[in-house]
Amino acid sequence: MGKGGALSEGVVKKILISYAYVAVWIFLSFTVIVYNKYILDRKLYNWPYPISLTMIHMSFCSSLAYLLVRVLKVFEPVSMSWDLYLKSVVPIGLLYSLSLWLSNSAYIFLSVSFIQMLKALMPVAVYSIGVLFKKESFKSETMANMVSISIGVAIAAYGEAKFDSWGVILQLGAVAFEATRLVMIQILLTSKGITLNPITSLYYVAPCCLAFLFVPWVLVEFPVLKENSSFHLDYFIFGTNSFCAFALNLAVFLLVGKTSALTMNVAGVVKDWLLIAFSWSVIKDTVTPINLLGYGLAFLGVGYYNHSKLQALKAKEAQKKTAQPDEEAGRLLEARDAENDRKNESQG
Repeated sequence: MGKGGALSEGVVKKILISYAYVAVWIFLSFTVIVYNKYILDRKLYNWPYPISLTMIHMSFCSSLAYLLVRVLKVFEPVSMSWDLYLKSVVPIGLLYSLSLWLSNSAYIFLSVSFIQMLKALMPVAVYSIGVLFKKESFKSETMANMVSISIGVAIAAYGEAKFDSWGVILQLGAVAFEATRLVMIQILLTSKGITLNPITSLYYVAPCCLAFLFVPWVLVEFPVLKENSSFHLDYFIFGTNSFCAFALNLAVFLLVGKTSALTMNVAGVVKDWLLIAFSWSVIKDTVTPINLLGYGLAFLGVGYYNHSKLQALKAKEAQKKTAQPDEEAGRLLEARDAENDRKNESQG
């Protein structure tokens, strides 16, 4: 009885800790999105320079990642040659820089709620690109699910009160680049036995992002910022904003490490609904019934997709567990046969 009670207390504690990680991740992800919108929106803080903001984030994050990896040695660096770095990490850095640049640019033109609705296309993009690069097997049932998500997002877009074509193109481009980055991580890193957590990923990838963003920054934003001599960088605003972005990466590390990537996907759906509610009630963005109908359909599709992934994961784990006793029995039989052979030889 006492042992059972102790076990249940341990289980409850584990569940509560998992919920705490989920809550922290939702809070930080929510904060970064709203904070970025506040800085970039012309009606709010009015600093519409997405490349500059992304570069500030990358400079801050790469500096802190270097501190944690090289100076404090909290995280172990990965053994990596320059050749592997150039062929595997640099392409991922390019895709990440484009994804961040376009997604931050979208905040200038679109509402927070509509951006979250468009982000529901991420599973569609990841699955489609995965099939294209042969990292996912084509299944008609899964593709039908992807089509239902796409239809839901299309309905939400049709019902958007402040639809902006350029903003939509930017956000869809960000989704495409981010999905390609996730697939490339599997192809260029995971398949080679290299695993990067969010902190070591920042350590290797953030400097690449900074280098890639420097060129468009010099061509597009630097001339405008140079002319706007009245602007002075608010260290509190951009410092806290950058710290939140770094803390979010740390929260991802804790959440995935202590729970699973699937848990983060499910938590992401909860976060999206909270952001839509916040966008409507606090920022006063218009959310129409057609918006909600379309996103509701997409939400069901994403939920079904996550459920299918969970079932596949459970089946894989069950298969591993059933295979283990068979392997153990095989090893025991081999050991017994070897022992018998030795006895026969000694008797002979």
